[in-house]
Order: sequence, then C-alpha cells, then structure tokens
Amino acid sequence: MPRRPRLELPGIPMHITHRGNNRCAVFLDDQDFSHYLQSLSDALALENIQLHAYALMSNHVHLLITAVSPGQFSRATAATCAINAQFIIARAGVA
Repeated sequence: MPRRPRLELPGIPMHITHRGNNRCAVFLDDQDFSHYLQSLSDALALENIQLHAYALMSNHVHLLITAVSPGQFSRATAATCAINAQFIIARAGVA
C-alpha cells in the first residue's frame, strides 16, 4: 500500500524524514553528507523554502522546513534526491 500524500500547509513547519531502502545507509562518508547538504541548500533556495533544523544520520534524514505553497517541498526533494543519487552512483563507478 502506498503512503498517504503529505499534507502540506503553507507557512506551517513540517517535520520530514527520508530513509534509505530497507533502512540501508545513504551516506557512507563525510563527502556524502557535505554533498547532500549542498544539494539540499540549492534546492531549498530555488523553491524559497526555509530550513529550520536538520539531522543527518547514516541511513536517514530529518528536516524541519516551512514552504510557502503546496508542492514546493516535493519538487525540492525530488531534485535533491536525484542529484545525490547521481553523485553516489558516479563515485561508486556504477553505470
């Protein structure tokens, strides 16, 4: 069963979590963490989203964000995850 759509209320802070598949590690070293933070920062700035707090663990992420309009965070997340996945795949020499 798919997860329910996220309730996005403009101007209301949201606690967001992201996990690796099967809770596997998504960050292997400091370079992965740094690259994710830069990608996230760029995507949030592009969408004009405020980041209040974050916690990065090896297998998941917690974000406290506030968006101005619905859909902004979904676009920022898609961009961040795609860029980060490409980075990790390129580093691993896959494809």
